[in-house]
Order: sequence, then structure tokens, then C-alpha cells
Amino acid sequence: MTDPFDIVIFGGAGDLALRKLIPALYRAFREGKLPLGSRIVACCLETEDVKNYIQTITLTLEEHLGDDEFCSDAMKQFKTFLLPIELNAAEKDDGWQVLHELLTAELDKVTVFYLAIPPTIFGSCCQLMSEANLISANSRVVVEKPLGYDAVSANEINDKIAEYFDEDSIYRIDHYLGKETVQNLMALRFTNLIFEQLWDAKSIDHVQISISETVGLEGRAGFYNEAGALRDMVQNHLIQLLCLVAMESPHKVNANSIRTEKLKVLEALRPMKGQDVEKHTVRGQYVAGSYNNKLVPGYIEELNSPDSSTETFVALRVFIDNWRWARVPFYLRTGKRMKERCAEIVIQFKDVSHRVYDESAGPLAPNRLIIRLQPEELIQLTLMSKDLETLGMQLQPATLNLNFSDTYTQFRSDAYKRLMLDAAKGNSSLFIHRDEVDLAWAWVDPIIEAWQQSNGEPHLYRAGTWGPDESNELLEDDGRYWFNTGEGVETHQS
Repeated sequence: MTDPFDIVIFGGAGDLALRKLIPALYRAFREGKLPLGSRIVACCLETEDVKNYIQTITLTLEEHLGDDEFCSDAMKQFKTFLLPIELNAAEKDDGWQVLHELLTAELDKVTVFYLAIPPTIFGSCCQLMSEANLISANSRVVVEKPLGYDAVSANEINDKIAEYFDEDSIYRIDHYLGKETVQNLMALRFTNLIFEQLWDAKSIDHVQISISETVGLEGRAGFYNEAGALRDMVQNHLIQLLCLVAMESPHKVNANSIRTEKLKVLEALRPMKGQDVEKHTVRGQYVAGSYNNKLVPGYIEELNSPDSSTETFVALRVFIDNWRWARVPFYLRTGKRMKERCAEIVIQFKDVSHRVYDESAGPLAPNRLIIRLQPEELIQLTLMSKDLETLGMQLQPATLNLNFSDTYTQFRSDAYKRLMLDAAKGNSSLFIHRDEVDLAWAWVDPIIEAWQQSNGEPHLYRAGTWGPDESNELLEDDGRYWFNTGEGVETHQS
């Protein structure tokens, strides 16, 4: 992109802006992708935040960038892009006039309004933008999840935003979709005949999609206790990844074509209600345990509350009722205070139809395609091979490994960088359409309702583990096992 643009960050001194957005824009600047003449307007609530903004950003970049990324000379140039102002995103004050004067001086410029603020004030902020005459044909608004706590509240937020912005100008962000490995998933599927021919129920046994976190509440106690893991992670991140794995090939790689195929997946998700929820879902809550040889508190202790039935872990068995995926289970899993921090998609293929080697050659491991999104980004394919260190015929799994940091020496993934630049370009292919939000909530809400009606408590699991035992049973009942990072590959006779 060569044309300069403005990005206005409401909540410019908040945690998201400091840890993610500003470092991402700094990387864009270092890579020559932040055009000269662009401006980063950081709207801060406090006067002190404005006064100390450049110093704060400098310290933040030193902390959150890689060892070789921060450069003092580059920072001197980057800070010329930064314009901190004092402004209340939820109330009318003098800051709105300051912002009006900044933006209306260049009416033809693309302006990206990034709402790094609580969703409860999205509507108020958009209304104040309109009253300040800041919205034009060149304006886009980026909104962060969570969009509500259920279908009703999500609709209220979306309706309010839609009063001021057309759907084509609303960019609902899911940073997992900006990861390069996620984009490579589509390239892997739709440009390689070997995979597209095998990408269906005839060849695939099951799919696992896991996002595990080692952290606890991290200052989000108020929000998290109201939301829980299903709303916080499954309704958006995991379902979006499921759509990309399961969708049909789009006609073209553009926003409309990709959205069309994702909506078909969401419409084909088998609903879960009543007893189906009990059969196909597991929820858990962590108690005190050990992580990195240190004792960490349980959820109740972190929450500083005597009681809570909020789930910090959820596992689900999901089915997509269409021709491609009939009877193939998709296992979704996410949790806090888990053993390892990891996000990955595991495609496990079916066993060979006939075993030609004797049992003495050893057990067979299933072929697996592993697409890891974090902490590193890589793709692995596990195949059966002869053990070349023995003279006899001994079989063992071998892994073909594509680690992007090894293959591409200049590779440094930053999902927020990509997504903010895409918003500035008007490319919405990696963002979420309102129809997707509606269908995702329509599928998730009955699960939440069933949990509430059952009055059951989440299963307990120790911090620093892979979740409650019941989540293992969810797969073991089907004769399958979770693939856990760093714990090797299960083998079985075929």
C-alpha cells in the first residue's frame, strides 16, 4: 500500500493498544508498510497518559518486541507518526473537536477507527464519531470481540454500529485469522491436489482444534466470570478455525466468496440441545496447581470469590452435517492454566485398510497433519517409515517439518499488523461478517442454556494439566485420544 492513512485508536493507552496494536504498527513501519504521511492517533482518557505517551510506548516496545526488533534510531522516526490526544470515547468532551480538526484537514484520506474499548461503549463511540462529523466514505471501523454475551446482546451492539457504518465498512477482528499459518491452511488445501483429494470423510478420521493457555485471569476477572471459555474462545476463535478447515473451496480468494463458504459450514453445524449437550460437551474449572515448578492459585482464589460455576475449560464433540464431513467428529478444546501454551489444528487420517507388515514390525501410528499457530508457526505431516537405523523391518512414525522461522529467515508473524493493514486497504476477507456472528451465537446459545438449566458444576482440573479427566473420556469413548503438544504420538495396532 502506498497511500497514507490515519488510524485512530480509541483506548490508545489501554492494554490491547500497548501490547498488540502499537508494536504491530511499529513492525509495519520497520518493514516499509506504513506509508509516509500516515498518522496513529491514540485517544487517551487521562492527561498524564498523553504527556507520557511517547515514553510509555518506547518502554512498551522494548518489552514486547523481539530482541533484535527494537531500534532507538527507528523509534525516533516512528514516534513522528504518533499523535496522542486526550479524549473520552464514551462522552462528549473537547477531545472530539481536536480529533475533528485533525481528521477533516485531509478529507480524502482513509481513516481506520479502531475500537480498543469495552463493547458496551461501541455504540456511544460511533454516535459521537457521527456527531463530530468524522465518518466519511473513506472511514472503516474495527471492532474487537467479544461482541456481546449472547445473540440478543450481540445484535444490540451490531445494530447500534450499523446505524453509523455500512456493513462493508465494519471490520470485526479475530486475530487468529490474521496468522500466516491460518492463511497457509487455505493455500495448503486449495493449491495442492494431494490434500484436496483427501480432505473429506472418506480419508479423515477426525479433526482436533485446540487453543490452550497457561495464564489465568490476567486482570480480566470481571469480564471472564460473566463470559467463560465458551463465549470467550469457542464462539469466535475456535468456530472460525473450524470454518476454515471444513469449508468448500471458494470461487475466488476474496471476502464474499470466503464468507459464503464459511456460512455454509455454520449452517451445517449439528445443533446441540438438552441431552446432546451433556453427551457432547465437557466444561471444567482449574484449581490450584503447579506451572513451571511454581504453585499457582485456582480460579476461585484468583477471582477472590467464594463461589463460581464459570467454566475455564471446555471441550466439545461437533459434527458438520454435509456430504464432505458426514460422521467425522470435530473435537474442540480450549482452557486456561493448561500445561502448555499452544494453538493447533490436527487432521488425523484413517488407518490403512489392510496391514501388510507383520506385527513384529511394530505398531502403526495414524497419519497426521498438524498446523500449529502458536507459540511457533509450523506445519508437520506425520507418516509411517522404516527405521533406517535397524537392519530388520521396523516401522516408526517420521515427521516432515515445515517450520516457517527456519524456512523463511525474515519471517515474523504479526496477526494484528496484517489485519490493520488489510483494514486500511479495504480488504475484509480475514474479518468476520455479521451473518457469521449471528449463526455462531445461534449455535452456542443453546449449549449455554442447557448448562444453566442442568445446574451442574464444572469438572475440576489442576492448573498445569491438560484439563479434566472427563475431556479425555470424551474422546476415549470414541476410541480416540487428544494430541497433546510435546507428548509424542500415540500408536496403535491396525
